[in-house]
Amino acid sequence: MSERVVVYQDKSFRTDFRAADPNDETSNEVEPVMHLHNLTPYGMLLASVAACTAIVVNSYASNHDIPLRGITVDASYERIFIDDCDDCDPDSKYEEVIREHVDFEGKLDESQLKRLHQVVKACSVRRLLENGIRVVTD
Repeated sequence: MSERVVVYQDKSFRTDFRAADPNDETSNEVEPVMHLHNLTPYGMLLASVAACTAIVVNSYASNHDIPLRGITVDASYERIFIDDCDDCDPDSKYEEVIREHVDFEGKLDESQLKRLHQVVKACSVRRLLENGIRVVTD
């Protein structure tokens, strides 16, 4: 199982969401998302992480006079089975991974790029996921 969402945000914080068809794992094409409610729950999660990353980096660049023109965050979700098998038991162990690939647009020097790559990790949604969260239903 895998999903992919690509978020582009310009320096004015205008944001564009694109997503791959979650039912076609062989396609690399991403299409514009007209309404976020058209995404699957996993797609919404990816959109949240990618948009948070873009906003944090864009805000940082704006506040520190870094000439960032735009940012693209390509986020994907994968479920990786620990034991490779053809007929896996539903209770098989697996690892869930969100991968982000970030591209910066603008005339940026090496120190600015290095700093922006560090800021990527400051997204609060990312930190929440990495640290784990308990969900309690009343």
